[in-house]
Amino acid sequence: MERAEIAIIGSGPAGVSAAITASLRGKPVLLFGSKDLSDKIGKAHTIRNYPGLPDISGEALRAAFQRHLDAMGVTVTEARVNAVYAMGDYFAIQTANETYEATTVILATGVVQGKPLPGEEEFLGRGVSYCATCDAPLYRGKRVAVIGSSPAAEPEAAYMAEVAGSVLYLPLYDGDPDLPASVQVLREKPTAVTGEAVVTALHTEAGEYPVDGVFLLRDAMAPTQLVPGLEGSGGHVAVNAKMQTNLPGCFACGDAVGLPYQYVKAAGEGNVAALSAVEYLAAQKRNTKE
Repeated sequence: MERAEIAIIGSGPAGVSAAITASLRGKPVLLFGSKDLSDKIGKAHTIRNYPGLPDISGEALRAAFQRHLDAMGVTVTEARVNAVYAMGDYFAIQTANETYEATTVILATGVVQGKPLPGEEEFLGRGVSYCATCDAPLYRGKRVAVIGSSPAAEPEAAYMAEVAGSVLYLPLYDGDPDLPASVQVLREKPTAVTGEAVVTALHTEAGEYPVDGVFLLRDAMAPTQLVPGLEGSGGHVAVNAKMQTNLPGCFACGDAVGLPYQYVKAAGEGNVAALSAVEYLAAQKRNTKE
């Protein structure tokens, strides 16, 4: 597997800015995100404080970002990142179907609204998981519940049905899920995960279901959940002025690192994060030669 020098997770203003700056510094980047870059930008009616672009619509700004990425030869890898592991001198980036490697990582994931499900953090790794295809073998023949925030979760739930003994699927969106007949679809709002040493039940507003595992498949995850060992503060990633986190080689920027949630602020921090990543790579190469 070829190891990327810089992986950027998130394709909003911070991630796009980081990708552009890194490319200008001669670093090929691995950019994870959406082909639409950012739904939040696309839905913005008018943006009035982006320098040089007065009264630009969100959709027009998104299109300008895409043109700039195209001009730099940067493509977006549309794979939901489930976990990022610090491996010493590199990072392992786990998606549903593949694991990527990068020397540095820039977290530009935005901010995740809403609180964790009660019991979610307590039982993470002990029955709670964020990747069905990653952890399915651990639940062979067992009872699991899959909570999907969008139709993108359905393929993972379908795969889980091939392995687990029984699968409950709780869609948090409208429309009829396209799933195997063996999957039981519940239109109920999950309220908590409970257990003792490990998960034993999923609770909803309508009742309690005995399960051995609960898979929370969200479109976005809080960075501190995404990266084990990453330090946070007030629901955001803790960084210094150079966008460095507590993990060497890991940087964060944009809404993920705190207020104000402004496009121009996010873009500026993406620029700083990319420059810091480039500086880190240069220092690593110098140390290797010594």
